[in-house]
Order: sequence, then C-alpha cells, then structure tokens
Amino acid sequence: MPEYGYFLSCEEFGPADLVEQARMAEQAGFQALWISDHYHPWNDAQGQSPFVWSVIGALSEAVSLPVETAVTCPTVRIHPAVVAQAAATSAVMTGGGFRLGVGSGEALNEHVLGDAWPPADVRLDMLEEAVQVMRRLFTGEEVTHHGPHYTVENARLYTVPDEPVPIDISGFGPKATSLAARVGDGYITMTPEEPMVEQFRKGGGGSKPVSGGLKVCYGTDRAEAVRTARRLWSNQLLPGEMGQILPTPSHFEQLAPLVTEEMVGDNTVCGDDVDEHVAALKAFADAGFDRIYVNQIGPDQRGFFDFYRTKVLPRLDRG
Repeated sequence: MPEYGYFLSCEEFGPADLVEQARMAEQAGFQALWISDHYHPWNDAQGQSPFVWSVIGALSEAVSLPVETAVTCPTVRIHPAVVAQAAATSAVMTGGGFRLGVGSGEALNEHVLGDAWPPADVRLDMLEEAVQVMRRLFTGEEVTHHGPHYTVENARLYTVPDEPVPIDISGFGPKATSLAARVGDGYITMTPEEPMVEQFRKGGGGSKPVSGGLKVCYGTDRAEAVRTARRLWSNQLLPGEMGQILPTPSHFEQLAPLVTEEMVGDNTVCGDDVDEHVAALKAFADAGFDRIYVNQIGPDQRGFFDFYRTKVLPRLDRG
C-alpha cells in the first residue's frame, strides 16, 4: 500500500507559511513531505522562492515527517559538492529522514549565473556524474574527482548521517527513466503512467521506491477553484520542452493565455468532490507508485487539510 505525503510549494509560499503547512500536514495524517527547490517561481502570481535548504532546517525542528526535495538540480547553479553538503546536513537534522530528489533542471532556475543551458542529453550526463560525486562525498571520505563536467579537489564532508543520503532521480521520458533505473535509489515522476513505472522496475530499479505527485485546488466553489489553478499554475499544462528551456517567469506569463479554464478543469482536480480527489490519488496507486504527494493550490490551505483529514485520507489504503 502506498504512503501519502504533502507537497510543499516553494514557488507559491514563503518560509513561515511552508513550515505551518508542514505542521498542518502532519496533524492531518500525511506521512511525508516533498518540497520544491527553485530559484524563481514559474510566474509572478506565484510570487515566492525561498532557499529550500534553509526551509528544510526549519522543518526538521517543526515536524517529525521525512522530507525530500522534489527536485533539486545539482548540475549548473549549484555544484554537486555543495549540494552534497546541504543534503548531508539535512539528513543529520532530520535524524536520517531526508531523501535527495534530483533532476536535470530547468533554465528558469539554472541560467541565473550566466552559464550555458545544455541540451537534454548533456544535462542527463551531467546529472549522472553529479550523482557519482555526491555518493562518494556521502561516505565522509576525502574525494578528488576530475570528470568531464566537474572537478572536486580534496573535498570531505565532516557532518554526515549514519547512512548515505538516498538519491531519487526524476524522469519524464524514457532516457531519464533509464538513468533513474540504473543509478537511482528511487524514481520520481509526475504522471500516473504505469509503462514508465514498468520501465524503471525492469531497467534495474527493481523494488526501489517510485514516487509521484499532483496538484489539486480544493474549494467549495469549483469554478473559482479552476480560476485559481489557472491563474497560479497554468504553466503545468504547457506542452513540450518549454518548461525546461524558458528562462524567466515573464516568458511563462506570455504563454499563459494558451491555457484555458476548460483545459485546467479537464486536467486538474478542482473543487470538493471527494470521489474526484480519491480517484486522482488512486490512479497513482493503481499505476504502481509507492509514495504519492499532493499539493493544494492557492490560499485555502486550512480548508484543504481539514477536507483531506476528514474525507479523503480515510478513503485511501495507506502503508
């Protein structure tokens, strides 16, 4: 049976709100936390972007739930040796309850230092090398590495957890899923597609955990919930590679008119129909996911947590 967690959105909420949401999630019966790692929000309407590692430190004191980044890009904006230090410290602070979710990233966050934004195949090569570097550093031993993308000289992490930090790899296509199966400690994806889960498991992932997430917009007025979801998260429904290559929030805002309210209503769970919320979560369970995370869009966080505590979570088979 899967576990159900809450997905904290650093694009939409500041640090204090995120910590309070984590408290409400634990009280409502959620079993784990995801937290996004962004330098920019997707658009100015979302309006936030706190430094995820500071927030994780606060979460470690506020709640007892395990935490995972969903996801960190350890390749361009931050060197993998520095990400390894942040992840190791997070694992120590959470008593071993931290997983590092990683992915190949988006130009939106990674271009800010002026570095070139590589094509997808190169980004995946960089990600694989970054994972190798971080795994070596998690041992606590001194590491020197001269690879095609990264150099590390005499680096040693002195603050490390008892067990190495698990690294889960995000993938939305066959190549990234293959990488996750080969070198990941788990697999992350955002749609309940059973063929991708099967590719991961048959490609070497075996029984390692598969995690997925979705956004919903709970509200008693479904039409208003649809409008809120469109205003804040229309970027989710943009096709193709635009999410990976557009460099600024204003570019996503320029494309927002392409996403209609009808599209949002057809593709996002909005409103307070219990059956609809339960069915969306069960779709992930039926596709073979082990961990399923849900995020509430918009300001009605307390209403969402009350709704899930009393009506949705009791309907789910949970591990």
